[in-house]
Amino acid sequence: MKIDIHIGELISGKLEEEGRKACWLAKEISCESSNISKIFQKSSIDANLLMDISIALDTNFFIHYIDIYDEKSREKQNKEKSVQNGRKN
Repeated sequence: MKIDIHIGELISGKLEEEGRKACWLAKEISCESSNISKIFQKSSIDANLLMDISIALDTNFFIHYIDIYDEKSREKQNKEKSVQNGRKN
């Protein structure tokens, strides 16, 4: 299943929106500035790192995954109901 989120772009966008630089975020999460540039290029990152970034930017980036989870879960439930209804007929 493909998840259509590029978390690095979302983080980069939020940083830009806040008028902050990558070096600020690096300091906030205790890493090298070069690693922040790599994060911007990633479509997915470690949950602990995402938590640190979310706290630093005061933004819940996990919400993007929750929305997709809810959508995929509904699709699965609807598919299962269709299969069950097909067996009853």
